[in-house]
Amino acid sequence: MVKNWLPAGILIMGLLYIFFIPEDPLAIKILFKIIPMILILLYAYTKNVERMTRYQQLVLFGLFFCMLGDGLLIWFIFGLSAFLIGHIFYIAAFLNNWSFSWLRMSSLIPIAAYSTWIGREIVLSLTEKGEHSLIIPVICYITVISLMGWTAFMTGNLAAIIGGLLFVLSDSILSWNKFVGEITFAGPMIMLTYYTAQFFIASSIRPAYAYPSLLSRKYNEPTIYD
Repeated sequence: MVKNWLPAGILIMGLLYIFFIPEDPLAIKILFKIIPMILILLYAYTKNVERMTRYQQLVLFGLFFCMLGDGLLIWFIFGLSAFLIGHIFYIAAFLNNWSFSWLRMSSLIPIAAYSTWIGREIVLSLTEKGEHSLIIPVICYITVISLMGWTAFMTGNLAAIIGGLLFVLSDSILSWNKFVGEITFAGPMIMLTYYTAQFFIASSIRPAYAYPSLLSRKYNEPTIYD
């Protein structure tokens, strides 16, 4: 019964944080920032309590470290490191559900092209500002999140693909706004795409029939989640 109310709770708490919680005091701001992630974690866990698969375990670990990243992002490198670990868990989960097709494989080309472009712009901006110590961590993060987005495609799972792409979009807005130039309404856009991305990734552990395989030859082919 509780799990049926969780999506509404995630939506309400997410909107509350984004539009109503003030910047100060900081501790309250951080608390309300991680509450939607706690609910998303619970949502993911309740999807398959009786028979937890390896995919679900990896996704849960990814969600947990991303939640840590939310709390630690005030110390940028620590927060970035937590998110990096979270993405590694997501990549492991998506590789566990690898479903090869040449059409999905071709998604590597636009993802790599986009990552190269935005990475170049961020590195140039960091160089101009003299923030050389951030260049390698940022490059590593861009590489890992791009790999996460591509491996999400390779699952053929629609929820995972949407989640992966929205996560890339969210971090692109955040990075551009932080390092390159100010984006209007960046804060709400970052968090709306971020919470939605995490919700879809959590939803990707549903049985195969709930989300048809995307970009596959046959849409009725089952996807193995074990």
